[in-house]
Amino acid sequence: MAQRVFDTLTEPLTSKDDLKARVRDDAAWSMLFERPIAHTLLERFADDTVRGVVLTDALIGTFAAAGEPTLRQNRCLLYHVIGNGTGDWDVPVGGMGAVTGSLAGVARQANAVLRTDAEALSITPDGEVRYRHGDDEHVVRGDYVLANVAPPTLARLLGEEPTEEPEGAQLKVNMVLSRLPRLRQPGLDPVDAFGGTFHVNEGFEQLETAYAQAAAGQIPTLPPSEIYCHSLTDPSILGPAEKAAGVATLTLFGLHMPARLFAGRNDQARAQALRATLASLDAVLAEPIEDCLLRDSHGNPCIEAKTPLDLEAEVGLPGGHIFHRDLSWPYAQDPAQVGRWGVETAYERVLLCGAGAARGGGVSGIPGHNAAMAVLGATDK
Repeated sequence: MAQRVFDTLTEPLTSKDDLKARVRDDAAWSMLFERPIAHTLLERFADDTVRGVVLTDALIGTFAAAGEPTLRQNRCLLYHVIGNGTGDWDVPVGGMGAVTGSLAGVARQANAVLRTDAEALSITPDGEVRYRHGDDEHVVRGDYVLANVAPPTLARLLGEEPTEEPEGAQLKVNMVLSRLPRLRQPGLDPVDAFGGTFHVNEGFEQLETAYAQAAAGQIPTLPPSEIYCHSLTDPSILGPAEKAAGVATLTLFGLHMPARLFAGRNDQARAQALRATLASLDAVLAEPIEDCLLRDSHGNPCIEAKTPLDLEAEVGLPGGHIFHRDLSWPYAQDPAQVGRWGVETAYERVLLCGAGAARGGGVSGIPGHNAAMAVLGATDK
């Protein structure tokens, strides 16, 4: 599936039938495109832990049960397993900021003018953008407006009512540690344990229980999560003093924490969710994770937690949805889209270039590529 679908992500959209013919594997197609992934997990794997580890790739940023008939969990899994045609999604050396910095440098070489710390206020279909920078409002016009915002945000900028309201479903916890914690399993080197994806209470049944509790309006009693130690993968994200001191960064991604759990009580629910999540993590450690947290100059532990509502308030993601909206299938949803790039809106001059485009998602850059191709194609004509 990865070999036959990945390259289509940077091509014009094809029809569902054409993509199925390109895959040339009815069993694989049915597994990912037609049946809830729960069926496959229960049929193919006997071990609950293995089932759960596979299922996690269907749940990142997605609030769904394994057997949900909407198949949004299948769409999430599909994008997670087809990276680069091998299943591998790479990470940039130096962190995501290295990518941003490189793009900015190339843009400036091409005489682009970059405005940061600016708030977009409105967009018109003919390419006018009004924005605030400092205390002043400005207006710029272009042949095209490429919008790297969620579709509901773009609708509001265009003066329209959004047709959808996404809901994010994660608790994000960032930690800086003075050292990696010891594991409960004897003889297991923390460097080996945290060198890849570290799954915490993510068995199949644990994930289904957490989903059921969250769907009922409760913060899960044993929150499932996974952890990435980026400082092991790429030590360049640390300064020289931190490297020498053995400092480590941990990013925890908590599943089944939908925005609805935090509505109207974000501070209280965040604290409750963080306590439950750290207790879940401590269950697999030989020492409390809080004992390993680095302290800042004021003696405060270096830890922060972000709910979906925090992401909405701080970075403008509607509902805190990290993919801007539920992921779409990588083919045209209606015949009129065949041959287009999946970035088009109702207005010829306004294009999506962010995660909310067809074949969007997290930080692949695919929608940006496709928006550029749409503009270049239109220019060539």
